[in-house]
Amino acid sequence: MAMRRILADCAQVYAEATAQRVDVACVGGVEAAQRVRRGEPFDFVVLAADAIAELAAERWVRAETRIDLARSEIAIAVAHGASRPDIATGAAVRDAVLHARTIGYSTGPSGTHVVRLFEQWGISTTVWPRLVQAPPGIPVAALIARGDVELGFQQLSELAHEPGIDVVGLLPANVQSTTTFAAAIGASAAHADAVQVFLAWLASAACDAAKRAHGMDPVRADP
Repeated sequence: MAMRRILADCAQVYAEATAQRVDVACVGGVEAAQRVRRGEPFDFVVLAADAIAELAAERWVRAETRIDLARSEIAIAVAHGASRPDIATGAAVRDAVLHARTIGYSTGPSGTHVVRLFEQWGISTTVWPRLVQAPPGIPVAALIARGDVELGFQQLSELAHEPGIDVVGLLPANVQSTTTFAAAIGASAAHADAVQVFLAWLASAACDAAKRAHGMDPVRADP
């Protein structure tokens, strides 16, 4: 889901430039990996790099076709117009979490990191009753907007531009976790040659602006 807007924008531009249509189905990362492992037909998959590596090891995708597309950092958000907590330091974020009525996180890499961070801070037991995990495929922003969550953590790309919320900012560098999103061609892809051309284009400078517009950074930056 973190890459959904980037993929939609870039697929549209690619289709207009080449007359080659690219159909992208966007679901939560957990569900995407499950569908791949169930043997559903697909030409390529985009997931966090560690998930792609697992699928490659299991031979669901071709390891040699993996290509890194973008990097994403974790951000914090509150309801639109709500008071914004101090998040300038790791200690400030810890205090904000301890004072929050409810804390939202995802099933993806950002959620895994946030839960680990709470453990490192020694506050897991204290905040556990107030944690709300967004169901797979549901953005944390939706929980914030409807009042289910006071303080939410997720990839910036999944919080940016969402209605009903304000992005407070990124996690401080000393407690940040950067996720690389990658793509790979399916082991039984029906259109492998065409996909290889599209993925190379997706990783090129042609898609840099779209990645930055949706809160991610290109893996490869032009000099």
